[in-house]
Parts: sequence; C-alpha cells; structure tokens
Amino acid sequence: MEPRERIILALDVSSYNEAIEMVRQFREHIDIFKIGSELFTSAGPRIIKEIHLMGKKIFLDLKFHDIPNTVSKTAIAVAKLNVFMFNVHTLGGYEMMKKTAESLNTFCLEQNIERPRMIGVTILTSIDKDALRDELSIQVRMHTQVKHLAGLAQRAGLDGVVASPEDAEVIRSRFGRNFMIVTPGIRPSWAAMDDQKRALTPRKAVQMGADYLVIGRAIMSQRDPVGALKRIIEEIADL
Repeated sequence: MEPRERIILALDVSSYNEAIEMVRQFREHIDIFKIGSELFTSAGPRIIKEIHLMGKKIFLDLKFHDIPNTVSKTAIAVAKLNVFMFNVHTLGGYEMMKKTAESLNTFCLEQNIERPRMIGVTILTSIDKDALRDELSIQVRMHTQVKHLAGLAQRAGLDGVVASPEDAEVIRSRFGRNFMIVTPGIRPSWAAMDDQKRALTPRKAVQMGADYLVIGRAIMSQRDPVGALKRIIEEIADL
C-alpha cells in the first residue's frame, strides 16, 4: 500500500461548505476522507455524493450500535451510498455484527455492487485503563478486552476493527495480515495530544501493524496543514 493510501483525513467540521473546502485542499495528496457524526448530521448523504464526484473515497464513521435488525437494515442503506468503509460498535455483540455482515453481503451480491468494508469499533481511544475499569466496570486488561472484541468481529464476518494504535500489534499477531486495522489516536511528535489517551506517532502505529491512520486535529491544527500531511506521509514512506 502506498503511504498516501494509508491516511484517512477526518472531516471534523460541522458544515457542508467547510468539508468540501477541506477535500479540495487535500485531494491531490490523499484518497480517503472520514465523515463522522457531526458532519453527517449537519450535511447528510449529500456530502458523500459530492465527495464521490471529486473522485475520493469515504469512511463513514457513525459507529452503529443497536439491535441486530436495526443495524443490518442500516448497513444496507449505507451500501446504497457506495462508501468505501463504515463501522459498527463491537459492544453491540456477536449477533448484531453477524446479522449485519450477512445482510450486507446478500444485498451487495443481489445488487451486483461493491461491498463496503465493514469494521468494528473496539474501545475508544479516549478510554484508558482506569476508565475501562472504574467507569465501564470491565475488569480485564485493555489488551485482553480489545482482543476479545476483535475476535468477535472476525468470527462475525467483519473485515477488521477500529482500535488504538497501542493495540494494533496484539491484534495483528492474533488475527493475521488479512484482518484490517484502522487506528485513530494518531499524534505526530510535534502535535498536541488533545483528548486522546492512547496515541502513537504515525510511524510507530504502522510499525505496530496499522493499515489505515485516521488523522484530523493533528493536521488541521498546524499552521500549514498540507505541509503537516506531507510530513506524515514522508514519515511512513520507508516502512
């Protein structure tokens, strides 16, 4: 995979116009853009269509988490949007993930359309070991919980997981090369941590096994955002 193909730029803005301007600013340098809850709630499917017209791919980051029937129907609606990738919460359970994956596969085969990659969110990068234990009452170690959730996702037929870069190595060693790992919580050494509790540099995240790096504020908060992106691409170019 080329270095530029690994980067997913988070469109963490609230308006259609802001998002389109960001895509125009970076379109020559990367191929995939992330649309999250804020932007999708504000701009709706229209923003996806416009970015597709610009020749770019979409990671739809809405973290679906509901009963199996609801999420499986939602996945079919997502497939109609022709996004590259979307996610669900692994804490929704095995049956939710399995039914959704099966419904998605069946629909895409029947319609003869490309199936979007479906990945599962494990533990948010804003959650550290203390919050896992004290707030969520999960008493096992972070790596143990992440491995368990990644295993459920793989058995249910998902293509991979969203996980902290700190967890990428253990997931890669346990589930193999063909299981996709998408890592938020990427912070170059020259960027602020913000609210990320478990973060690594781009180079270290790729070395640990990450396939895709989701980056937003670490780029957009810099005086020269395009220059910051180029620095990140150069950092992982020789891996």
